[in-house]
Amino acid sequence: MKRDRLNSELQTLERKIRFLLNEYNSLKKEFSGLKDENLSLKTIISEKDQQLSNFQNKINISTIVDSISTGESEVSEVKEKLNEYIKEIDKCIKYLNE
Repeated sequence: MKRDRLNSELQTLERKIRFLLNEYNSLKKEFSGLKDENLSLKTIISEKDQQLSNFQNKINISTIVDSISTGESEVSEVKEKLNEYIKEIDKCIKYLNE
């Protein structure tokens, strides 16, 4: 009688251990996937922060250009030069990000 009860408890314990191992492996896979997703999202956030910074710099430069009080032709020349500089800076940043 004791032996049957012991075998029954042992089988129950084995089932519980198998269940726990399956659950552990499932959670381990899920954790790994979430780590990968987290890393990917951090990379995207970093890229978006860089883009935002670039846009803020462009806005600052545009504000400076707009605030220059000179003749219309000079403003146009300054805007063109600044736009050229911005394009060059963007190329440099793009190159550095690669």
